[in-house]
Amino acid sequence: MKRRLTKCPVCDGDLKITEYTCPSCKITIRGDFYQDEIVSLSEELLDFLKVFIKNRGNLSELQKELNISYPTARSKLEELVTSLGYEVAGRQVQEASKIIKKLEDGLIEPEEAVKLLNRMKGKR
Repeated sequence: MKRRLTKCPVCDGDLKITEYTCPSCKITIRGDFYQDEIVSLSEELLDFLKVFIKNRGNLSELQKELNISYPTARSKLEELVTSLGYEVAGRQVQEASKIIKKLEDGLIEPEEAVKLLNRMKGKR
């Protein structure tokens, strides 16, 4: 069986599920089917999720099994959380703190700080 496809091999666009087939009776069902975020995960993130669940969220065990460092494990977990449509707790606070620190240190102007903070919040 082929690995699942999440991206179009021609244009790299997102693929959507429009057909299911039963191998037993050969019936085919066509339509537009709901796809949750897990279906859209890359193979790499899906594999990471499986190992994460297998190890019951224990990052130490996950690190051992995948032979990766703690920062790499945390980074992959944050990427997974973001890919599932959730906000990584504290990330925006950290980003805002960095911008304010740059402003305090005179590395950026107030206008630039406002622009960066607005961009963080999704405003242009």
